[in-house]
Amino acid sequence: MAAAQRIVMENCSIATVDADDTEYATGYVVLAGNRIESLGAGRAPEGLADVVRRIDATGHLVTPGLVNTHHHFYQWITRGLATDHNLFDWLVALYPTWARIDEPMVRAAARGSLAMMARGGVTTAMDHHYVFPEGSGDLSGAIIGAARDLGVRFTLARGSMDRSEKDGGLPPDFAVETLDAALAATEATVNAHHDTSFDAMTQVAVAPCSPFSVSTELLREGAELGRRLGVRLHTHGSETVEEEKFCHELFGMGPTDYFESTGWLGEDVWMAHCVHMNDSDIDAFARTRTGVAHCPSSNARLAAGIARVPDMLAAGVPVGLGVDGTASNESGELHTELRNALLVNRLGAHREAALTARQALRLGTYGGAQVLGRAREIGSLEPGKLADLVLWRMDTLAHASIADPVSALVLGAAAPVTASFVNGRQIVADGRLLTADEDEIAHSTRQEARRLAEIAARA
Repeated sequence: MAAAQRIVMENCSIATVDADDTEYATGYVVLAGNRIESLGAGRAPEGLADVVRRIDATGHLVTPGLVNTHHHFYQWITRGLATDHNLFDWLVALYPTWARIDEPMVRAAARGSLAMMARGGVTTAMDHHYVFPEGSGDLSGAIIGAARDLGVRFTLARGSMDRSEKDGGLPPDFAVETLDAALAATEATVNAHHDTSFDAMTQVAVAPCSPFSVSTELLREGAELGRRLGVRLHTHGSETVEEEKFCHELFGMGPTDYFESTGWLGEDVWMAHCVHMNDSDIDAFARTRTGVAHCPSSNARLAAGIARVPDMLAAGVPVGLGVDGTASNESGELHTELRNALLVNRLGAHREAALTARQALRLGTYGGAQVLGRAREIGSLEPGKLADLVLWRMDTLAHASIADPVSALVLGAAAPVTASFVNGRQIVADGRLLTADEDEIAHSTRQEARRLAEIAARA
């Protein structure tokens, strides 16, 4: 640490999101290499050696980088379709198109998804990719390569499906893998790409898609595989009333009981959505420390309902935020989820304090780090943690008249990102990516979206 090159930021407001929600009205942050070395009120310590850069952050709020806990990158090239559908009808409408993706499409879509998140303050992202058409190429490698190129810390949730239309599922028969093929490919992906180090930039989770698109055997054996390999587990759960009905009809129990029967509750598990949860379900998640990725915009887009996030938090359930796939959240960035999580959870009489601005920021930072299993490394600004942080500009027309910078960030318009650092490396400056050409990404995603639409139309 003493010999590491240092970056010093001063004159900024700071929201650390540590255990005490420590905040500084005017303070400093010192980065040394890829770690946060120190932070506090007032000016940075005098006499620091090896300072390569000083940033006057007057008018800025510094927070931990945002952590996205649920996404489907490939959907970037199918945005704006089936805009008035519920989840099941939306899936039926789009699966035939998704089943024709290939490696160039997935690479372009991943770059588009990552670029949009990164320029909006996301420093850690994840992708739940579960569509692997035969002969489509190295899709996992393309996604991981895109994250590496853009400099974003990343978790690939290697998904899978083996329950197709002929088995009573929703995906077309040609869009799924066999049980053995899915497990083998998932294990190979973990072995090739999962990094266990403290400052890992790439990790892998085992992630069968959902109760209505995978067999009980794939869920059960997927959980066993993940625990044998020492990686986390991810899936969709309790997203819609139709899913609950499906589970009762097929398995004779609700989604949470079904997940528990297959080994899918535990502190190494997080699930997306969890909208339709009763008190018993929430208690089970709290008892087992099973995490939740809350996706308010997508849940509203698909009319799935409102997750009981305040009740989950009160019970001790780890909760983070997710963009979800951009075919059900066309904006594709996480600041929207900070704001919508707060607003959606206040809907109803006498719910004006159901969720606060600081709780929303915590969901998008430390809460996300918790559900990804990385709370020791990221999610809050503390000495020794990794240097993943964002400088939000708060002195422009959009925010300057709001005295409380955290309220301004969460409730206001999307704040400009003056600088975003991942692992001590700056990846965004003045709202633009430093690691990729945004215009080239926009062009390639448009081209691949058109190509996919043409292929799907011919089919």
